[in-house]
Amino acid sequence: MTEDIWVRDEIDSPCIKICVIHPAARLCTGCLRSIDEITTWSKLTPEARRTIIQDLPGRRSTLTKRRGGRAARRAP
Repeated sequence: MTEDIWVRDEIDSPCIKICVIHPAARLCTGCLRSIDEITTWSKLTPEARRTIIQDLPGRRSTLTKRRGGRAARRAP
């Protein structure tokens, strides 16, 4: 007997349950989405979700930039 299982045909959320918003970049440090992208995810079209997913890898460098090196460590 084969069970009929309901499957949704949509792009899954990239959420990895590490929900911390980076204060300067305004991106989630877990999934790299903006607050607007996170809040509207369920209402976005598959095409819009796909575009966001494709953009995510390029956002990682926004969160890992150096903070000024040696000059930033010196006392004023």
